[in-house]
Amino acid sequence: EDVDVPSRRVLITGATGLLGRAVFKEFNENNWNAVGCGYRRAQPRFEQVNLLDSIAVHDIIHEFQPHVIVHCAAERRPDVVESQPDTASQLNVSASGNLAKEAAAVGAFLIYISTDYVFDGTSPPYKETDVPNPLNLYGKTKLEGEKAVLENNEDAAVLRIPVLYGEVERLEESAVTVMFDKVQFSNKSANMDHWQQRFPTNVKDVAAVCRQLAEKRMLDPSVKGTFHWSGNEQMTKYEMACAIADAFNLPSSHLRPITDCPVVGALRPRNAQLDCSKLEMLGIGQRTPFRTGIKESLWPFLVDKRWRQTVFH
Repeated sequence: EDVDVPSRRVLITGATGLLGRAVFKEFNENNWNAVGCGYRRAQPRFEQVNLLDSIAVHDIIHEFQPHVIVHCAAERRPDVVESQPDTASQLNVSASGNLAKEAAAVGAFLIYISTDYVFDGTSPPYKETDVPNPLNLYGKTKLEGEKAVLENNEDAAVLRIPVLYGEVERLEESAVTVMFDKVQFSNKSANMDHWQQRFPTNVKDVAAVCRQLAEKRMLDPSVKGTFHWSGNEQMTKYEMACAIADAFNLPSSHLRPITDCPVVGALRPRNAQLDCSKLEMLGIGQRTPFRTGIKESLWPFLVDKRWRQTVFH
């Protein structure tokens, strides 16, 4: 039988990662012909493409002829960027600029995923027009990536987002879910950052924003430039950990709030809250309440399985 393949085509880079998987799923379930590419974890579900190989990138874009490209692939761990600056810059800057050029060549709308870390966190909330001032190398490489994208493709979009969580394959995949073991193992006290203000954002919501942005662009070529999206619940890591404990009826008295500025690792902005009104005015957006989203994301990693019976039966 002929299978009806949707005529709208989207290519997703970093489709094996936390955000990329959600973006692939969102487009795939909403009548788009989605192709994901990854590198180390690509096969068998996704195309294996090394984004640093310009010929491989050229080939997949010219063969597939996507209408939209969502560029999720990046080195997004600030401490890794500090220790491997050249590799990180190649992926976050050079590969992004090349992808933008190839997208322009086939007339594809590119959405480049960027970060709230382009701001220094001293005067939130930040609008798209505010002047970036990244504190760490990760923020700098992502800002350089934004510039490389828009220089090579003036019709592209930059979407800045904050800390992400969602359905993880491993708890370490997200700076939010990685705290779950410290919450669960309440026999030893755990220090939790209570200094940096974060806005945890569900990858499903970012994926919906990417699709809505793409669909709006199909109707209106003026949709381009820089956009912000974020959850709207302000929490420190300590407050997130307490909310996680609460969601699973676990004790939180072993969690210790640390209110000093962290001294190890890459510098972080104190509060890089993003103003999302530009997308909201376009009628674009979706927000999952943190407790709902975190429960969905973490229950498979719950050590005490008796809890499942009480919640799901």
